[in-house]
Amino acid sequence: MENEKRRRFVLTSVITTELDILKRHVHVLKVLQKNEPAGIIKLSELTKHPQHMVRYSLRILEQEGLIEPSPQGAVTTDAIAKAIPQLKNKLKEMNGTINELIKSLD
Repeated sequence: MENEKRRRFVLTSVITTELDILKRHVHVLKVLQKNEPAGIIKLSELTKHPQHMVRYSLRILEQEGLIEPSPQGAVTTDAIAKAIPQLKNKLKEMNGTINELIKSLD
């Protein structure tokens, strides 16, 4: 299993990396929701992600309009209520595509 985890396939390496990043963005967003307002250091401690990764996630979340800066730290915006269901739907759609690919390999 250890070797299997380390082995990366060229065909899937990009999507694997992007999914890891998406997972981190969502984790930061959910932790922020429960602990807002929060700054980079606090979020780094709570999420166990390095500060530079949290900073990047916050930048992306701000670009998406899901968070905004405040004097006390980042806070979520009202846009989150619409974005979460959209994200869930997109992930379900992607999961369907993955399942189709798996079936096609049988």
